[in-house]
Amino acid sequence: MEFVHLQAADIEKFADAVVIGTLDHLHKDPCIAFANRGYHILLEKPIAPTLEECEEITNVCKRNEIIFAVGHVLRYTPHNLKVKEILESGRIGDIVSIQHMEPVGWYHFAHSYVRGNWRNKEESGFSLLTKCCHDIDLINSFMGKSKCLSVSSFGSLNLFNKSEKPEGAGDRCMNCSIEETCPYSAKKIYLEPTKMGCPDFFCHVVAEHPTVENIEEQLRTGPYGRCVYECDNDVMSNQVVNMIFEGGRTVSMSMIAFTEKLCTRQTKIFGTKGEMLCSEDYPITVFDFVTQTHEKFSVRSYPSESTRMSGHGFGDYHLMHAFVKAVALNDPTKILSGADETLESHRLVFVAEQARLENRVITLHSEN
Repeated sequence: MEFVHLQAADIEKFADAVVIGTLDHLHKDPCIAFANRGYHILLEKPIAPTLEECEEITNVCKRNEIIFAVGHVLRYTPHNLKVKEILESGRIGDIVSIQHMEPVGWYHFAHSYVRGNWRNKEESGFSLLTKCCHDIDLINSFMGKSKCLSVSSFGSLNLFNKSEKPEGAGDRCMNCSIEETCPYSAKKIYLEPTKMGCPDFFCHVVAEHPTVENIEEQLRTGPYGRCVYECDNDVMSNQVVNMIFEGGRTVSMSMIAFTEKLCTRQTKIFGTKGEMLCSEDYPITVFDFVTQTHEKFSVRSYPSESTRMSGHGFGDYHLMHAFVKAVALNDPTKILSGADETLESHRLVFVAEQARLENRVITLHSEN
């Protein structure tokens, strides 16, 4: 495969906008170059692996007055837009507390954060940033104008290290005597679906056009065939973030690798007049304290026209649609999280990781 290295600053502007979907540590240079040439930018999340780079990118985009959107797809899903609408209607009163969980999924975590591109914080970033920066952003959206005052966080890297390696396990799944009993077997995750003729997204990452032969070769020689107990991963597989917002509103956000569901987020929001259960695979349910009744809200997630952009509850589609419309109309209000708001949610993620590393509560603002 050939790659063309585009020096954006050296050629004439040839389009209205660009989409930057490089790996996280490769965001800064192209983003700054395109922003300085006046391109509108849709940037994959997170903005960058460090807070300093996030600030630099945001400031350059603001200075050039371009439309700048970050891939916080959770804000754009019909499900979360309905949750936001219910909150703003006052249906459950004032928010008192939010409990939010991101269930990564046992084999998704092994694929992306043990064997894959986001396994090592020096090469990409810590898992709270690379996986959950848009969960923190979504919580900020639900909280509206209320500021986060203080943050604490705890986390751990469970199971995926050499000390937990079972006796008799090999260095690779293709030559492992206990592979059949291992839930993280690369043969189970990649080879079996390919043999059955239904390779999924993960198989296509291992080999662009999966066949039994090229998957077997990759598992013998490539990174995705390694034993999960023998990788160079160092990112958290389990992390809790606790936040307190203005008015004593509390938030608990959990990211956990060891789940059946893959990224099917679950949120409970407790208000002064009711509570809301918001699971992405079930109707939104509101319990009203006054009437003592439940009401369910089914949300039509898919767009009217046919699309392959069904990822993240069709958030991928709706984000792209909003970005194209914003550029076409030169209307940045179509973007649901502006540059400053996006930077602030990233800042919370970096502060949370700092709180975990230093084992302390970090105060950002004082109560007015």
